[in-house]
Amino acid sequence: MPNSSRLRWKTRLYATIVVITNVTGNFALGWGMKHGASLDGSPLSFVRVIFDPYVFCGILLLSGWVLSRMALLSWADLSYVIPVTSIGFVLNAVMGAVFLNEVITPMRWLGTFCIVGGTVIVGRTDAHK
Repeated sequence: MPNSSRLRWKTRLYATIVVITNVTGNFALGWGMKHGASLDGSPLSFVRVIFDPYVFCGILLLSGWVLSRMALLSWADLSYVIPVTSIGFVLNAVMGAVFLNEVITPMRWLGTFCIVGGTVIVGRTDAHK
């Protein structure tokens, strides 16, 4: 496999990992905070919330998101990575609406579709010059 083909494959794989860990991590964190974990403002409540299974899973997934995004940014341009992985914002909105019963206004959906359009345009370019 030529280097450019391998780089393209690796970039797409890591972009997918970045999006999946972001969406699942945010969802787990949101679910845990809405369905069990509660904060009363005391330092002890923050420690207790961290060990809620959903919150803890969300923290682990979001840690993986940061690490995979760092790896991706080590070889791909920031101007490519940010728009391509922004599809995660769309998926986060969908997950929130479907599974967390969040109300998403038409203006937010319009913004979401603008993100999708930008993602498609940038995704058609090369990841690295």
